[in-house]
Amino acid sequence: MAVQDMRKVKPLLELEDVSVIFERRQGLFSEPTKIGAVVDVNFGIYPGEVVALVGESGCGKTTLGNVVTGLQKPTHGKLSYNGVDLAKMNKQQLQEFRRGVQMVQQDSYAALNPMRTIYQSLSAPILQKKIVKKKDVFQRVCELLSTVELNPPEQFLYKYPHQLSGGQRQRVLMARAISLNPKIIVADEPVSMIDVSLRISILNLMASLNKKMDIAFIYITHDLSTAKYIAQNGRIAVMYLGKLAEIGNVRQVLANPKHPYLQALLSAVPVPDPKVAKGNRSIPLKNFDMPSPANPPKGCRLHPRCPYAEARCETVEPQLTRVDASEVACHRASEIPAWNLVPAQ
Repeated sequence: MAVQDMRKVKPLLELEDVSVIFERRQGLFSEPTKIGAVVDVNFGIYPGEVVALVGESGCGKTTLGNVVTGLQKPTHGKLSYNGVDLAKMNKQQLQEFRRGVQMVQQDSYAALNPMRTIYQSLSAPILQKKIVKKKDVFQRVCELLSTVELNPPEQFLYKYPHQLSGGQRQRVLMARAISLNPKIIVADEPVSMIDVSLRISILNLMASLNKKMDIAFIYITHDLSTAKYIAQNGRIAVMYLGKLAEIGNVRQVLANPKHPYLQALLSAVPVPDPKVAKGNRSIPLKNFDMPSPANPPKGCRLHPRCPYAEARCETVEPQLTRVDASEVACHRASEIPAWNLVPAQ
C-alpha cells in the first residue's frame, strides 16, 4: 500500500502514547531505577504495508515489537487492534488478535522445540485453533512448507530442528507464523543469524508473503541496507533511546533524511561507489556512546551527541512534526542542510 493511500483507511493496529517502563534494583532494599525502554510512542500499522523499524541496539525496537504482539503489556498508553483497545477486549476479540498478530523470532533454534519434529511444531497451532479439519492437517502443513519454499515438504516433515540449516529453520518459523492466517507479522532481526549469502532469499520470501497474502510486516533491524530492501515500497521508523526520531516513506527518508541521528547512521554506511562516497556529507556525532536509558538526557535525547544542538534542545523535548515527506522529532529539522547524495564532480 502506498503511503499516500494510508490516509484513506484506518490503521489495523494502533499505538497511542505507549510507554514501557522497567524497574531495576541494585540491592534488596534499594529504590528501583526506572528504565524507559519505550517512551510515548504513537504509531499505526496499516493493512498490507511493510514497516522497517531501525535503530541501535538497546533503542527499544524489540520491546516495541513485543508490545505489538501482546507479549509485553504497556506501562502506559493504549494498543488497539481493529479499533478495539486490547485491555478491553472480550475473549473472542482477544483470540482474533492473537491469531491476527504473529512473530518471527531472531533465534530460530531457540524458537523451535528441539524435541518436536517440524510436523509436530507446525501442526500444533493448526489443531489448537481448528484452522482446518483434523483429517486435512497433514495437507495443510505440506502446503505451508511449500509456501515457504521448503520442497519437497516430505523431506522436512519428520526432521528435528537440529537437522536443518539456519535458513531452513527460519523458513519453518515463517511457515508457523502464517499457519494462522495473520494480518500482521513482526519479524525481529530474522536474517541476522543467517549466512549472508542466504539473507536475500529470506527477505524475498517475506516480500512474496506480503504481496500474495496481504500480510503487513514490521521488520525490526539495525541494518539499513536490508531495511531499505524489504520496505522499498513501505515506511521506515527510526528509534533512538526509546522514542521515534523519524518516520516516513523509506525511499524519501533515506534519500533525504531530516533527523541528525539518521544522517549520522547513513554517513557510517560504506558506499561501494567512490564518487558517491566522496560526495556524501559526513555527520560526525560529538561522541559514540549512547546515554543510559535509565538516565536519559533532558530535552532532546540526542542533544549531548548532536552537532546541531542549541540551547532549547537541552530543555525542550521535540515532538514528531511533518517536515517535507517525513515526520521528524527535531527542533532544527527544517534548518539542517540537506543530505548530499549527489556524486562528486
